[in-house]
Amino acid sequence: MAPRWLWMLVPWRGGWNPSSKAPGQEDERHVRANDRDYNEKFIYADNRIKTAKYNIFTFLPINLFEQFQRFANAYFLVLLILQLIPEISSLSWFTTIVPLVLVLSITAVKDATDDYFRHKSDQQVNTRQSQVLIKGKLQNEKWMNVRVGDIVKLENNQFVAADLLLLSSSEPYGLCYIETAELDGETNLKVRQALTVTSDLGDDVVKLADFNGEVICEPPNNKLDKFMGTLYWRDNKYPLDNEKMLLRGCVLRNTEWCFGLVIFAGLQTKLMQNCGRTTFKRTSIDKLMNTLVLWIFGFLICMGIILAIGNTIWEQRVGSNFWAYLQWKELTINAVFSGFLTFWSYVIILNTVVPISLYVSVEVLRLGHSYFINWDRRMYYSRKDTPAEARTTTLNEELGQVEFIFSDKTGTLTQNIMVFNKCSINGKIYGDVYDEFGHKVDITEKTPCVDFSFNPLMDRKFRFHDSSLIEAIKLEEPLVQEFFRLLALCHTVMPEERNEGELVYQAQSPDEGALVTAARNFGFVFRSRTPETITLYEMSQPVTYQLLAILDFNNVRKRMSVIVRNPKGQLKLYSKGADTIIFDRLDSSNEELMYTTSEHLNEFAGEGLRTLALAYKDLDEDVFDEWMKKLLFASTVLDNREEKLGALYEEIEQGLMLLGATAIEDKLQEGVPETIACLTLANIKIWVLTGDKLETAMNIGYSCNMLRDDMNEVFIISGHTMFEVQQELRNAKKRIVGPSREKLSSAVDIEKTDLYSSDSVFEETIIAEYALIINGHSLAHALEADLEQTLVDLACLCKTVICCRVTPLQKAQVVELIKRHKRAVTLAIGDGANDVSMIKTAHIGVGISGQEGMQAVLASDYSFAQFRYLQRLLLVHGRWSYHRMCNFLCYFFYKNFAFTLVHFWYGFLCGFSAQTVYDQWFITLFNIVYTSLPVLAMGLFDQDVNEQYSLRYPNLYRPGQLNQLFNKRKFFTCTLQGVCTSFILFFIPYGAFMTAVRDDGAHISDQQTFAVTIATSLVIVVSGQIGLDTNYWTAVNHFFIWGSLAVYFAILFAMHSDGIFTIFPNQFPFIGTARNSLNQKLVWLVILLITVVCIMPMVAVRFIKTDLYPTQTDKVRLLQQATRRQGPQEQNLRRVRRTSSRRSAYAFAHQQGYGELITSGKNMKVLTSSTFTYPVSSPTRAPARSGWIEGLMKNKGDMDATTPVVEITGFRRESDQSREITLEDLEAT
Repeated sequence: MAPRWLWMLVPWRGGWNPSSKAPGQEDERHVRANDRDYNEKFIYADNRIKTAKYNIFTFLPINLFEQFQRFANAYFLVLLILQLIPEISSLSWFTTIVPLVLVLSITAVKDATDDYFRHKSDQQVNTRQSQVLIKGKLQNEKWMNVRVGDIVKLENNQFVAADLLLLSSSEPYGLCYIETAELDGETNLKVRQALTVTSDLGDDVVKLADFNGEVICEPPNNKLDKFMGTLYWRDNKYPLDNEKMLLRGCVLRNTEWCFGLVIFAGLQTKLMQNCGRTTFKRTSIDKLMNTLVLWIFGFLICMGIILAIGNTIWEQRVGSNFWAYLQWKELTINAVFSGFLTFWSYVIILNTVVPISLYVSVEVLRLGHSYFINWDRRMYYSRKDTPAEARTTTLNEELGQVEFIFSDKTGTLTQNIMVFNKCSINGKIYGDVYDEFGHKVDITEKTPCVDFSFNPLMDRKFRFHDSSLIEAIKLEEPLVQEFFRLLALCHTVMPEERNEGELVYQAQSPDEGALVTAARNFGFVFRSRTPETITLYEMSQPVTYQLLAILDFNNVRKRMSVIVRNPKGQLKLYSKGADTIIFDRLDSSNEELMYTTSEHLNEFAGEGLRTLALAYKDLDEDVFDEWMKKLLFASTVLDNREEKLGALYEEIEQGLMLLGATAIEDKLQEGVPETIACLTLANIKIWVLTGDKLETAMNIGYSCNMLRDDMNEVFIISGHTMFEVQQELRNAKKRIVGPSREKLSSAVDIEKTDLYSSDSVFEETIIAEYALIINGHSLAHALEADLEQTLVDLACLCKTVICCRVTPLQKAQVVELIKRHKRAVTLAIGDGANDVSMIKTAHIGVGISGQEGMQAVLASDYSFAQFRYLQRLLLVHGRWSYHRMCNFLCYFFYKNFAFTLVHFWYGFLCGFSAQTVYDQWFITLFNIVYTSLPVLAMGLFDQDVNEQYSLRYPNLYRPGQLNQLFNKRKFFTCTLQGVCTSFILFFIPYGAFMTAVRDDGAHISDQQTFAVTIATSLVIVVSGQIGLDTNYWTAVNHFFIWGSLAVYFAILFAMHSDGIFTIFPNQFPFIGTARNSLNQKLVWLVILLITVVCIMPMVAVRFIKTDLYPTQTDKVRLLQQATRRQGPQEQNLRRVRRTSSRRSAYAFAHQQGYGELITSGKNMKVLTSSTFTYPVSSPTRAPARSGWIEGLMKNKGDMDATTPVVEITGFRRESDQSREITLEDLEAT
């Protein structure tokens, strides 16, 4: 058998017979309490965790191995080895080893620092103290020493050390309260309950030490919300589920103490099983860079071959005449072999076309851009003290290239803060307000609220405006009372009474909290609960109900029920859920009420409210007893337990009596319509992917102005078979293509740099506006291989796409579909666990820290608190990052080609001898000292236009989507400029010095003077070029550019000084070269001539291009400059008002709920479905253009400081004397 230390490396191990099964093949787990000898034979993991990668002995070899897996580092290591071969190297080894060691050291320090903090964190966790029952006594043990099968005591506010089976607690009935923020980000309390047989053990150490129960359960897995097992004790077996478990990472709250049995420890706990690796995301620029580096490497090989051939020919024709005078070994006296050696020599010399400093500089820039996002006060949400956070540093420039945004609805576009708005009880609507003439009036903040002063336990924050409902309560109308009694009983909320009468509800979802709070204010106060009872205060009178069963909620059932016995001894089943689900289970006598309630639900849907249907049933004692026996049996089986329980629930939830429906309002977040309008103007397509039903999704679409009444047509795809879906998709596409295809010939648009298909160009010619709405069951067919292309074609022809009733997996599939077919940068944004797969699939994932926990944030690349901040993230930070990175790369390749190719030209005049032009120290310091800081300053701080104009003119975002600022063409342009510059740098001094003499008549054309002249010219030229490339000058830019020039001259004179020669005579032999060269007027005239010839053509080209063919950026920059000279002007701005009517539906978010809190303990989130469809707009409407957005954005105003103002047509015009300059004015000139 493998040694224990080897098995400890395996996350999943164990099983009945360790010698017969490989680690990780554990089918089920056997754990016996207080029996370490029995449990150790399964070789389960101990409770030590190790997230660190290295230790003091393995750090150097492992880290170097990881670093040399990168192509660039391995490439430079090979060059270093070649430089150590004297026959082929004309450069000293330090020209490569200095930058290589610098890069490796910086990376190693960063990795070591990260790993040090991981070690520190591991040590802090592993050495936490816990009380463990060992040999009949409670002993303090470090967490790392806890073993599977141990019984652990926890006290209030302590972290749970491992995955424990709750045995007993200080609370009645074995209840305990936990906070699971470290698992799912939710800070609201959850309840766990021990088995009755183990809760009797209490805190009696003797009884606990004698406890020898055995648990047989599932193997280790990462499912946080599921656990299946059975406890065998005293010849009985007891079912175990997730509500009996305390998972590692939870914190015990409001519970004095509890005891638990360790089931999973260390790396096998569910928390650690969920710590999987996040998929590594790379930007399109990264991918292009890899291609370009390979091209450059190929170019380097070609130059080496050319020069090697030249050396071979030169050696044969000229060099052979001197072989007799050279003390060469006999092996080297061969022209071909000399050419072979020369090839490798030039590979070494010309390697700086791919400088290692490029990769370091790119990482520094990305890190800086990430800090700018983190420090942006305009993306800080003060209400929750939540700043924006860049959780990755590798995707910043990708933010400037997004074409598709996939957004969740609930909690992302909406606030996910629910307010009880209206209800329908026994066919009557409550919640509307009427004037004295009987006309419905709009409810505002000034509308008087209902007086709840009769209820001492009311929630003072609750607002309701229809007093007739209070009157019905006071008149003791039976159905109205039963309605609120149901809301007070049928839920999984936990009450916390901090002071007398001060109730705080811990609800798993805001929907639940809103309904229970409504019942509380209307006199049915949920006061307390135990595992077997629920106590209400009905009109100030305490009433206790016996809780007999909770029928769990899940995504299939879409409903929740409770069975209670009231004080009169009557058995009641109360149920709430999706309207269609409840309606299918109603008694036939409810038909008329069902139709009336359905009409009310449609009315609520039109107002954008989320709804549930409510029903009840009187149960017969004999029927219930028989059903309860079946339930107890089904709850103990291990196989298909959920299916069997679901069938039993279905059996008893028949013949229900309808009570009515609730309507809850979920408001939009601030600035959502304005943000969507602005992003649409930036040519970003926004798709909404939601689990809500069709009508709710449509309502949000209208609220956000994604759907409008003046759209030509809204296509609804709702087929149930593949053939139906195929026909609906094809018919919709024909409706669009038919009237629009003829306009294709007149379309003029900029194609993407990469090849665009004709369909993509055709999408730009669609003038009419269409919307596509597709249901989840239809989407499942549309995502099949035969139909996915049709779906993509149709969706991209529509201005708005909404997918409703979609599962988390379907969200990810839609994102992957666009990534695969459109080759476009995608961004997914959401706030809940059901958005995680979509966030991870997209190129960029954005998490909103909202009401549904932190799961989306933890899986995201960027996070913030409000959807409206997405506008600033993309149009400001994303666009700037893309602009800066592209300019940085263009300049970097330019300067390195200009620097390196001087050696290529020199090769033709030095007999192809692989002699370098520059001094070796200049080669070493050029990229890491002389030119590194100015380009970093430009890459960090440059702005083509400021943030106000970036937001005011969203179409400035377009170049990033089209890859216009850095692509293969741009690369060839900047490298061609570098080649030309290198040609000028070499041949102007060469020609000038051929016949030139010094002031004293001596010849000037020695090799060192030639080298100093070219090097000085190069540094000045590239510094001048970066000055031309810089649009936004700061003190840092000035300091770095002028400082780099000063540093160059200081080092130049120092290296040619007498002092350094006396210290290092072999390394710095050229005394006084710089002084003797740069005191000649001719040298400075040559430097000036080179600078003018290199810089002036670029100045002329840019001036002519900007004047004759200005880009949109050029126009806006000119406008910005003109406005700055004119001075700021006051702007009249108004808040955007939505002009479209709202559409809605009644549905809760499509999210798996928790189960019973008391008898089975799961919390739930209800969702409903609907078969209603919304009538599409008339196809005969006049075509609508994008002017609606422009009009919307022009009138935008009164937003808070965090919501940027967007105007499309420039500033308002005041008067002929003092009006502002607009973009149109500049275009006219």
